[in-house]
Amino acid sequence: MNAPDSAATLADPLVIAGRSYRSRLLIGTGKYRDFDETRDAVIESGAEIMTVAIRRTNIGQTAGEPSLTDVLPPSEIVYLPNTAGCYTADDAVRTLRLGRELLDGHRLCKLEVLGDSSSLFPNMRETLVAAERLVADGFDVMVYTSDDPIAARELEQIGCVAVMPLASLIGSGMGILNPWNLRLILDQAKVPVLVDAGVGTASDAAIAMELGCSGVLMNTAIAKAKDPIRMARAMRLAVESGRQAYLAGRMPRRYYDASPSSPTTGLVGS
Repeated sequence: MNAPDSAATLADPLVIAGRSYRSRLLIGTGKYRDFDETRDAVIESGAEIMTVAIRRTNIGQTAGEPSLTDVLPPSEIVYLPNTAGCYTADDAVRTLRLGRELLDGHRLCKLEVLGDSSSLFPNMRETLVAAERLVADGFDVMVYTSDDPIAARELEQIGCVAVMPLASLIGSGMGILNPWNLRLILDQAKVPVLVDAGVGTASDAAIAMELGCSGVLMNTAIAKAKDPIRMARAMRLAVESGRQAYLAGRMPRRYYDASPSSPTTGLVGS
């Protein structure tokens, strides 16, 4: 369904678990007014992967109620079942096994195990336990993590196909609070690193991409914007432009020393 088709995106795919994607923006499906608005935002974002909270969104587990699959069929976009609302490894594993059953054996998933209901910060001990079990069970695990480079490395060693450190607290819109830790994670990672949580506006997404992140996953920044559809388009453009800026390589910073942009020889009157 969604397929950004510029030459740049075709030549520079995001590869997760052996599959290539042209869009580097992943979008959540919670907090919208209704499923129709969800669909419109997903289409406008250009995303090819969307997250679905199995414990909160009906994708067939509640018979007789509207299902997200009615407006966004899995044949049109890649579903990324996630464990939002899970606080233990047991709950997370059980939830993703249900998601796999509902989606006919779908292996790609997003793991998040929360530490408390106020900060929604990840419980890394439970996350590591759940990741080990899910990888052993054949899942392709994209994992929400703290911005701790040691934890990120351990999750990659377990076999997670992508690590997704938070930029700031889920739903806070505070942007990237610690770019230095993200840089440490990026420097060591052999799998895609995607910023997950905390993005508030398009410039936050662009900064994440300029740092070298493989992609950005967001929900609240779009769903709770005054105009979610317009914001979805803005995020799409921000991710694309941030990636291009990263690939282009920014000019070096020159502290305490200006550099004129025009020639310094052959000046009029000299």
